[in-house]
Amino acid sequence: MTLEDLHGVANSLGMPAFTSRQIAEWLYVKRATSIGQFTNISLKNRELLSQDYCVGLSTPVNAVTSADGTSKYLIDVGTDGQDPDKPHNVETVFIPDGERATLCVSTQVGCKMGCKFCFTGAQHYTSSLTAAQIMNQILVVPGSIELTNLVFMGMGEPLDNLEQVLKTVKILTAPWGLAWSPKRITVSTVGLRRELKQLIEGCDCHIAVSLHASNPQLRASLVPAEKAFSMTEMLEVLRRYDFSHQRRLSFEYTMFQDVNDSMANASELVKALEGLNCRVNLIRYHAIPQVELKPSPDDRMLAFRDYLTGHGVFSTIRASRGEDVWAACGMLSSKRNECN
Repeated sequence: MTLEDLHGVANSLGMPAFTSRQIAEWLYVKRATSIGQFTNISLKNRELLSQDYCVGLSTPVNAVTSADGTSKYLIDVGTDGQDPDKPHNVETVFIPDGERATLCVSTQVGCKMGCKFCFTGAQHYTSSLTAAQIMNQILVVPGSIELTNLVFMGMGEPLDNLEQVLKTVKILTAPWGLAWSPKRITVSTVGLRRELKQLIEGCDCHIAVSLHASNPQLRASLVPAEKAFSMTEMLEVLRRYDFSHQRRLSFEYTMFQDVNDSMANASELVKALEGLNCRVNLIRYHAIPQVELKPSPDDRMLAFRDYLTGHGVFSTIRASRGEDVWAACGMLSSKRNECN
């Protein structure tokens, strides 16, 4: 709940207005796990709260840890109304890296986007998460107090659940919430037309666009959303906004052997991104079942990176993390559903 939501709760129960700030502090600063811990609120009011409300935290039901320290957690978010015996679950990934600790959170159970190389898309869309279910991922994973960065890059398309994502961002950045700088948060998207504009204008978080191709035709073969909102149109929209060093615009480019990793592709990409203050993150493809795509060789990735950087588009190769623990989004969730 936001502070406004908590004001409504306090008012409906006849509590003083300042109670809402006390509750927010217990939830987001002190990380209370039960209403009984709200000790600066009277026992009578705590009992009133407990009649209709609970903190609502749900701890992971499974976890796996990689040799590189990356941990993936599986969290239940209820059941399928049509099949109560089938649990709904999402994944969140904790990535320690020296002084940095990044959490990758999910926004949906499954995904509508159907990207060819994404295991979550192969599971299809089931439901969108509430802000409570997204915040739960942030609050319950071990080491959450140590987080330095948060990325909305887990299961689902964040802009397909924009209202709840923006509500979560508000809780993360508000002084009554976690009081984070928005520069600690990155929202990833394939780029939905109306929602992309709302995201840019509705928060100051970094934006990462899932591009994965150097031209619209190639992208359409990998990312079906290209047919609804072309990369050409999307790039024109992005050019209307100021992305300075204070707010980063990046493009995610997963590299596939003999598909999008040639020097011709690199040249096309440089031309497509002309005039944008951005960076390109080149990503090693983690193979998933029943998909014929292959990872691009390291030497080709290095040559691609050097070409982009040499032609004025700053580019990095993202370190591959957690591949030995089913790193692709949705794989741990899928394994649990198969067991059920």
